[in-house]
Amino acid sequence: MTQYGRWYKLAAVAALPVIIGSCSVFKSKKAPAKQSPTPVVVVKADSAKAGGPKAFKDVITAKAVTRKGLFTVHEQEGKYFFELADSIFGRDILLVTRLSKSTPGAGNFGGEEVNEQTLRWEKGPNNNVFLRVITLINTADSTEQIYKAVENSNLYPIAAAFDIKAKGKEGGGVVIDVTDFLKGDNLLLAFTPAAKRAFSLTMLAPERSYVHSVRSYPINTEVRTIKTYQGTLSAEGRGLPGLGAAGAITIELNNSFVLLPKVPMKKRYFDYRVGYFASDYRLFSDDQQQVKDEVYIHRWRLEPKPGDMDKWKRGELVEPAKPIVYYIDPATPKKWRPYLIAGINDWAKAFEQAGFKNAIRGEEWPEQDTTMSMEDARFSVVRYFAASVENAYGPNVADPRSGEIIESHVGWYHNVMKLVRDWYMMQAGAIDPGARKMVFDDTLMGQLIRFVSSHEIGHTLGLRHNMGASSATPVEKLRDKAWVEAHGHTASIMDYARFNYVAQPEDNISHAGIFPRINDYDKWAIQWGYTPIPQAATGKEELPILNKWIKDSVGSNPRLWFSGEGKDYDPRSQTEDLGDNSVTASEYGLKNLKRIVPHLIEWTRENDGDDYTNLMEMYKNVLKQWDRYQGHVLKNLAGVPQTAKSVDQPGAIYTYTSRERQKEAVAFLCKHVLETPNWLLDTAILNRINNPAFGDPVAESQATMLMLMMSGGRLTRLDEQVNRFRAKDMYTPEELLSDIEGHLWSELRTGKTIDFNRRKLQRAYADGLKGLIDPALVKGGIASLIASMSAQQMANSDMKILAKAHLVKVQKMLAAAIPGVKDDMSKQHLQFVLDGIKKFFDDKNK
Repeated sequence: MTQYGRWYKLAAVAALPVIIGSCSVFKSKKAPAKQSPTPVVVVKADSAKAGGPKAFKDVITAKAVTRKGLFTVHEQEGKYFFELADSIFGRDILLVTRLSKSTPGAGNFGGEEVNEQTLRWEKGPNNNVFLRVITLINTADSTEQIYKAVENSNLYPIAAAFDIKAKGKEGGGVVIDVTDFLKGDNLLLAFTPAAKRAFSLTMLAPERSYVHSVRSYPINTEVRTIKTYQGTLSAEGRGLPGLGAAGAITIELNNSFVLLPKVPMKKRYFDYRVGYFASDYRLFSDDQQQVKDEVYIHRWRLEPKPGDMDKWKRGELVEPAKPIVYYIDPATPKKWRPYLIAGINDWAKAFEQAGFKNAIRGEEWPEQDTTMSMEDARFSVVRYFAASVENAYGPNVADPRSGEIIESHVGWYHNVMKLVRDWYMMQAGAIDPGARKMVFDDTLMGQLIRFVSSHEIGHTLGLRHNMGASSATPVEKLRDKAWVEAHGHTASIMDYARFNYVAQPEDNISHAGIFPRINDYDKWAIQWGYTPIPQAATGKEELPILNKWIKDSVGSNPRLWFSGEGKDYDPRSQTEDLGDNSVTASEYGLKNLKRIVPHLIEWTRENDGDDYTNLMEMYKNVLKQWDRYQGHVLKNLAGVPQTAKSVDQPGAIYTYTSRERQKEAVAFLCKHVLETPNWLLDTAILNRINNPAFGDPVAESQATMLMLMMSGGRLTRLDEQVNRFRAKDMYTPEELLSDIEGHLWSELRTGKTIDFNRRKLQRAYADGLKGLIDPALVKGGIASLIASMSAQQMANSDMKILAKAHLVKVQKMLAAAIPGVKDDMSKQHLQFVLDGIKKFFDDKNK
């Protein structure tokens, strides 16, 4: 069973990141890998003495400490016994393994998930008990004939076997010894072989491993273990610090056995027009002519309290029977806790659209309650990690049978504050004086934390990133103070749309128009996923209702459009962008960036005696922001807008970007990239942070963007569109190369001296054309890299012919222009390019 399905599979969970989404603000963090059912480990407890199970009193004596719960746990003389009631056998149990404490240098932290499995206890044939791993891949209705075929192909692996030591105390159930199972090394309760290889760990050191505690509650049993693994450093001396110091590392793990509902929650089926994480399995039935995938979203079980359904049906807001509660890790600095809680509570308004009030809340962890544990799978926690990682992420743990979210642990890294500070200075420094220093006031940083908190909680509610939400806002509205403060700069907190970089200083826009917020799409997505449909007995019966909701709402309101993760060719669906026209938005962004650069030395100074580390970091962030604006505009070239539709909706899914928009994009890139951006080459900054011996990052970025503009993949995609759509006045590959050439070689017409950066770009352009014709003849540099990446697409493409024609064109232009060039360096450069073209054709013809 996969977590996200197949064609709708995500590159990462937000997780998920954060805006992190699977699912991450930020930078994506992958969800823990599901374990394969193949490499199982059978763990067998001590053999029972001849004669079979003993009387309960002969095994569990008066000395035992007993804790009742999901499994009744007996602790006696250093051993642990599970008493399994008859009602437990055959029930699905979710096992979630988390780190409680990690080892230094591993890059993971207490609270992070290590493993997740679905288990089932089963009585064996010889006074023993089996523990099976349930891998839900194929299923069928037990009343149909094909159910027998499915059962014949689905024998779940036995992961562990235990002798029955005694019958249960009241005559029902059994007692098993789980001591060796809990403290041992196995796939269910510890690291996978892949994880051990990744950290150069070899085997468990049993004499340094033990069971710390076992606690049991009504629906879950929690096991805490200390495990020590031996290992070695690599030949180069790399590895975890503990391996170098002690030849071993020690970690603390928590295993949560959680009883899943006897009757799974009603599924809500996945629709790719609304952005939810999803699970799937294959459903077989007698009437099929083709097997179908059952795909269902992840969501919490929100139901009106008993007796409130009639109020809900009348349109009254009602409280859910069980609200969603997130606790704040007590390791979190106190001054940031209110902002994390506010980010959680902000979602309450969204749930009102599904008919629920007080559906979600954040609370501080009750530190005085010693019965609670943050690793307990009954509690969802925002865990605070003391790490330099600039990230946060929001995963969820769901019932694999129905998609019901059981719990979530948001990962919050301390250094996410640096990430949002850097973004805010780059995107809002020109319009907010509070962004013009390295240490923000607590109130400003708190608001930044709040928006990240909201984004990550969105992932834990089941929501994926929606990278196209910002495109629903017209660029001019981003400068309209009244409008943007009322409506926000993007329609979804789940977009990677950080701050309003379009707003100009004279617009006087406040934080309400600068910061992202939970907005129209988010409320709609919660409404679609969480509104009860009591008139439908099954998830299948809900489908026509859900489809109608989408057609009625999304079809008439572009702010409710879900675009996906921004990994396709749709220029509307991008990360870190704003507005419905990336060219215009990026022009405004560059205006503000040009206002920031002259002040960097001043804004990055903290204390006398400091070095220029701050200045170096923030200048790098300027370059990153400049690259983002370029990338936003670049995606318009050969862009393929796509709008998800069902078969009962009119119109095509795929279309093309207009010629006018693509011409506009090329003009922008020629102006801001192919012309030397002297405003970035501020020697007052560079002479403090950049050794000229290490090259010019601005020139490298220019060359990379040029190669991406003319890459084989882009030209081929543009050619395919022209031949697919056959519309009048489409932008063609020929026109793209001609537009680039017309700007890049303009000195041949004007007689101007060709400057240092332009000479590099002109040589790169010639190499780029050569790479399109024959990648094997281009060695080194960005042109060679881009050519090799496009080689497969260019294998039988007309673009080879086009590239050859343009290289010949450049050859003729150079030959005609060189005699009239007066500047010596320019003339030598042009002759060098001309000689290189001649040599390329000579080598090609050998």
